[in-house]
Amino acid sequence: VCIHRVRSCSSIRFIKSKYVCVFDKSALKFSHQQRLFRTSAVSCGQIVQFKLSDIGEGITEVTVKEWYIKEGDSVSQFDSICEVQSDKASVTITSRYDGVIRKLHYSIDDIAFVGKPLVDIEIDASKGVASEEDVVETPPMSHEEHTHQEIKGHKTLATPAVRRLAMENNIKLSEVVGTGKDNRILKEDILNYLAKQTGAILPPSPKAEIVPPPRKAEAVPTAPKDKARKIPVPVSRPIAFAGKDKTEPVTGFQKAMVKTMSAALKIPHFGYSDEIDLTQLVQLREELKPLAEIRGVKLSFMPFFIKAASLGLLQYPILNASLDENCQNVTYKASHNIGVAMDTEQGLIVPNVKNVQVCSVFDIAVELNRLQSLGSAGQLGTSDLTGGTFTLSNIGTIGGTYAKAVILPPEVAIGALGKIQVLPRFNSKGEVFKAQIMNVSWSADHRIIDGATMARFSNLWKSYLENPALMLLDLK
Repeated sequence: VCIHRVRSCSSIRFIKSKYVCVFDKSALKFSHQQRLFRTSAVSCGQIVQFKLSDIGEGITEVTVKEWYIKEGDSVSQFDSICEVQSDKASVTITSRYDGVIRKLHYSIDDIAFVGKPLVDIEIDASKGVASEEDVVETPPMSHEEHTHQEIKGHKTLATPAVRRLAMENNIKLSEVVGTGKDNRILKEDILNYLAKQTGAILPPSPKAEIVPPPRKAEAVPTAPKDKARKIPVPVSRPIAFAGKDKTEPVTGFQKAMVKTMSAALKIPHFGYSDEIDLTQLVQLREELKPLAEIRGVKLSFMPFFIKAASLGLLQYPILNASLDENCQNVTYKASHNIGVAMDTEQGLIVPNVKNVQVCSVFDIAVELNRLQSLGSAGQLGTSDLTGGTFTLSNIGTIGGTYAKAVILPPEVAIGALGKIQVLPRFNSKGEVFKAQIMNVSWSADHRIIDGATMARFSNLWKSYLENPALMLLDLK
């Protein structure tokens, strides 16, 4: 047996080789007795099991959606290995090692578990990264020896289990920020450090390119004022008569919906509905839409709805709050992270626009464009799908007029927006005119929100949309 590595403080690592070296045991002197273990032979490299790290939000299992590599491929650090989907987001997993892929532990649509091997990577043994099987077991040391280590003049506190986890993942404790008492490094700190290196790689937020206004000679395209009525067309799909029932597991976003809606229906809901005359807003959007297109942004009605809601939440902060499980404390959220329900191929998802209270209508439109493009591609990150404080669901894009929306815990209110219809209405002179009417249905947590508060908020939101110029007085 030839010595691969000697650590005078506590451990020796041995690997088999085709050459045998004879040495006198008495020549090796250590403060602790060692128990030596034989391991598998490694000829040209060392096999490391790359485990799926904790990707946050309490996620313990994910579905493998796509492999970017196959067995035999060479990978480098930070190369994409696969894309996984939890019940909250899609995440791209990247490699921590340079090496060759020797084994994929999962197939497409398999369930992978956090902490379990994802792939086997053969790396250069000379780099000194060893798998668990290559570690020599040592007897317990004193608590002080395990939990204290002098690094650059200061002590790093960590338990033996945490140090073992750091060693297995080739992490220097001096690079990890401890969040425990007296800056003690916890297991969660190591996992969070790993996640930053190998976990969620979110697509960068595309910024709108500002294009100078066109010259006078250039004609600005305008949207047609009269749109043809959309007629629902049934999707042509072959009808298969299998003759027997089929059972499928609940996974992905459906699994999240089961959990969230089960908790939501424990909340005592109450509803409030009204109709909004969007005639002036429709005209304003038609004027601003070409300008937004020049900047590369699609301007819908939703940015106006979101901004008006944020202005209303400034006056009624109870609607932007959360209630703890014991119903003892109410937390008023400083940020207006307004969620927008989206219908995607993966199911219902609700990403949110962050800090609407400091965003312009154009800023909101830019962010909505980004969220919609990522949502259609199934690439929304965890940060996009979490942290919401208030939600708007635009069921009108499909064709509904009314809806009874269900609150998303821990939020306390949600609005469902119907389709915009051209309906006859009377003006102040009693004359009939064509009005652009939209219905809204609010749902609120009746434990902390009363009907009067909801009605006053709705009236304020309605006034901003029926008279868009009023928003100029309160815009931040």
